[in-house]
Amino acid sequence: MIKQMDASQLRSRMNRRVRANTVWKTIFLLATLFGLFVLAILIIRVVSQGASWIDMDFLTGRLSTDAERAGIMGALLGTVWVMFVVIPVTLIIGVGTAIYLELYAKKGKFQSFIETNISNLAGVPSIVYGLLGLTVFVRLADLGNVVLAGGLTLALLVLPILIVSAQEAIRAVPAHLSEASYGMGATKWQTIRRVVLPAALPSILTGSILALSRAIGETAPLTVLGIPALLIPFPEGLFDTFTALPMQIYYWTLDSSLVAEYANLAAATIIVLLVLLFVLNSVAIFIRNKFQQRY
Repeated sequence: MIKQMDASQLRSRMNRRVRANTVWKTIFLLATLFGLFVLAILIIRVVSQGASWIDMDFLTGRLSTDAERAGIMGALLGTVWVMFVVIPVTLIIGVGTAIYLELYAKKGKFQSFIETNISNLAGVPSIVYGLLGLTVFVRLADLGNVVLAGGLTLALLVLPILIVSAQEAIRAVPAHLSEASYGMGATKWQTIRRVVLPAALPSILTGSILALSRAIGETAPLTVLGIPALLIPFPEGLFDTFTALPMQIYYWTLDSSLVAEYANLAAATIIVLLVLLFVLNSVAIFIRNKFQQRY
């Protein structure tokens, strides 16, 4: 009798778990479908409104107050110049910081304090970094709203993200690889350079590209820096004034209340920006699938 009751209770418990699993699976599926539905509406709206405006004149032309003649070459070049600053700064400082924290710094309260603050900085609103860049680079360093100031500000924005991802990549390297290197007489730096970094490189590069994708799409820091979206010359160096694709989208969206065609220009620019982000994310996926080594 007791065994029959135990079996009955067990079946009842299993049925409850199956029903709970079905309910939660349905909720998660609906949440996923809702997100995909909203994304599909956004993409369809943007493509239908801006695809017809994309041509060679639009991609290679200069900014203009005439919507029919306006182009985004200046914004494209500005975005590329900014990335020339962001990429080396974030990679060198971010990976170097991760190596120090994981492999050189002594484990203790001080290291824990630094790591906690870096993680917290990853969640700080981007406009705060814009205020920091305005204070330090534009005013104290007297750079003005040039490419170098914008690039350094965006580098500060994504540095915490890159540091955290690089730390996780270094932690994922099996300890026996480093121990084997030490056992063969290699120094610590030789072990890091020839064993740890090559093993962690795919994950580091993937995290770096995803962080840089965020930097390309940021508008708030550039707005705080006073980056213009006016009729300016093409940037030719780090100390030239510039505009970027997110800034151009922002200003054309604002001006669409005055000139309706600017909404179409903003939609076309969004398509170009989405293509750039898609390419970067595709590169990240390619690196992860092609070069990730399994230990």
